[in-house]
Amino acid sequence: MKRIRWYLYFAFWFGLAYYVDNMKRKKVSGGALPYQTIFKLVENGSIKNTELENIKPASLDLSLSDEIYKVEGIFPPKENETVRDVLEKIRKKKYSLGEALEKDQMYIVRLNETLHLPRDIYAFCNPKSTTGRLDTHVRLIADGMSRYDSVRAGFSGELWVSIVPRTFSIKLYRGLSVNQIRFFNADTRLTNTKLAVAMREHKFLWRKNGKPYNYDEIKVRDNDGSLILTLDLEHKNVGFESVFSKKPIDLAKIKFYDSRHFFKPVKPAKNGYLYLKKGSFYILSTNEAVRIPPDFACEMLPMDERSGDFRSHYAGFIDPGWGWGKNAEGKGRTLTLEVRPFEDLIVRHGQPIAKVSLERTTETSEKIYDYMSSNYVKQSGPKLAKQFK
Repeated sequence: MKRIRWYLYFAFWFGLAYYVDNMKRKKVSGGALPYQTIFKLVENGSIKNTELENIKPASLDLSLSDEIYKVEGIFPPKENETVRDVLEKIRKKKYSLGEALEKDQMYIVRLNETLHLPRDIYAFCNPKSTTGRLDTHVRLIADGMSRYDSVRAGFSGELWVSIVPRTFSIKLYRGLSVNQIRFFNADTRLTNTKLAVAMREHKFLWRKNGKPYNYDEIKVRDNDGSLILTLDLEHKNVGFESVFSKKPIDLAKIKFYDSRHFFKPVKPAKNGYLYLKKGSFYILSTNEAVRIPPDFACEMLPMDERSGDFRSHYAGFIDPGWGWGKNAEGKGRTLTLEVRPFEDLIVRHGQPIAKVSLERTTETSEKIYDYMSSNYVKQSGPKLAKQFK
């Protein structure tokens, strides 16, 4: 009898501990941080010198200060170095945001934001969509970080950005966002098995006829939990190729420029093939429409050399609610591709061109993309940057 009482006593306390631990896990889950959690990081001083309107569904737009240098090149800091330490070791020239940033020239700009992150929060960065569609190469450089576009857990320090306009000269201004940062407390990217299950429930990919894809219908896979997307060459507007222009693009001017001065339409040849020239810049589109639920975040990932020697995108983050609609009625939205071939390429409709990785957010975001006012909410097929009419 005594042994039974001890057993019941042990079972009670073990069960209670399990229940409490389980409730804690439900309350504080892992993944990408949504809008409301980023808002709290701003409120408690973990993120300083930012504007609240720059908080997106699962990311934060970083903003330019007016401290800018023209440099011949840059390297990331070592663990105990700041970006300012690095700037002291290279040739640099003080510059002004009022002047145009020249094509193929590198500039280093301090960002307004500083970070003082909790020990369990880390982050990665990506260029903004508009930056990518203007063929401008952007990378975050952070104090003590030996890798670009990365911020370690518990980071405290300044943030800088390197900017290289590749095709057009551009004009920037203080407060403009050219890149964005996404915060995490755990890696919740989906495995192949979890992706197959989640696709049945959430229907991440859609056809043009309004029907969703099943996981088994996706034949090309990298078996790393990603979804391979293919090229659309059957849209009425296949895409654009950049043309030379001496005129700089002022990023403050929305729907201002005649696109014909900067891009020309591209069309496949009679055989259906599209010829991409080495070193040129193209705006194309995925054949699949992507839909992201409010409790997921998504990132477009680089393709490896097995698919060809090219870069298929600059911007990478896709926020919760992309293609979701106002009441889950959305059937996805295609993704614009920013393609730069490193060799002459021939591409065809349905050819693998990009891939995306999905992961869970710590909780459902209180802001979703399709509720926002954005130049790309009604995107269908390839779409130029918002500076063009």
